[in-house]
Amino acid sequence: MNLAVGVEHTEQGATKKAIAQAFSKAASRYDQHAAFQRDVGQRLLDTLPKQLVDWQVLDLGCGTGYFAQQLRSRGATVVCADLSSAMLYQAKQRCGHYRMHYVQLDAEALPFKAAHFDLVFSSLALQWCEDLVVPLQEIHRILKPQGQARFSTLLFGSLTELAQAWQKVDVHQHVKRFADVNKINLALAQSDFAQYHLDLPAITVWYESAYQLMRDLKGIGATHIHGRSQGLTGRHTLAQVEQAYQQFAGQQGLLPATYQVCLGVLHR
Repeated sequence: MNLAVGVEHTEQGATKKAIAQAFSKAASRYDQHAAFQRDVGQRLLDTLPKQLVDWQVLDLGCGTGYFAQQLRSRGATVVCADLSSAMLYQAKQRCGHYRMHYVQLDAEALPFKAAHFDLVFSSLALQWCEDLVVPLQEIHRILKPQGQARFSTLLFGSLTELAQAWQKVDVHQHVKRFADVNKINLALAQSDFAQYHLDLPAITVWYESAYQLMRDLKGIGATHIHGRSQGLTGRHTLAQVEQAYQQFAGQQGLLPATYQVCLGVLHR
């Protein structure tokens, strides 16, 4: 199964293209910088049955296929889907074609018939959608009557230390503004799921330097910020950010990067 879905030539389409390009550029080195992403995805995976034999599963925003491989190991047939063709290439290299399919698509326009999947799994992908209602409605549409979804997304307040450090250096936006939990609940209320549960952990990752954090963010492709040109940042500016970040230093001088995470368990 191979399908490339075109995106309209609009401002929104240009934004999605830029997001896809950022992740494609990072695809070959993504796994070296994705410890936090694996932590969050594992928490989602832990909410699922150990056996998924004969389940049809969509891994929406599959990245390099790390969790698609684990879903298949539980017995599922998995469709790996991503906006980035380079991420799909990495997923193919990892997972091959046994009980795996690959589709390049937009999460807001899923090219699948209604009531097709037993499970939709989507970890740290939906925050890149402008309006969460649309992908959630699409997920609801493609799930079977007793189907389930598992998703994770970042919430307002994530990377607040980095945002505050940048605010001391310039007036530009350097950290994406994520939706708050009220917006998530509102989107779910408009998506017709029979029931859902949200877990809202705060997860802190510790770094030796702010530069190391920013290198990880660049390494996973999480660099596109709508409305701001992504130009080069000089060493002097980065040194200022590093100095400003020191106000958050904890034990042994390590620097925290705090993520506000939403883990969703949805039942159609």
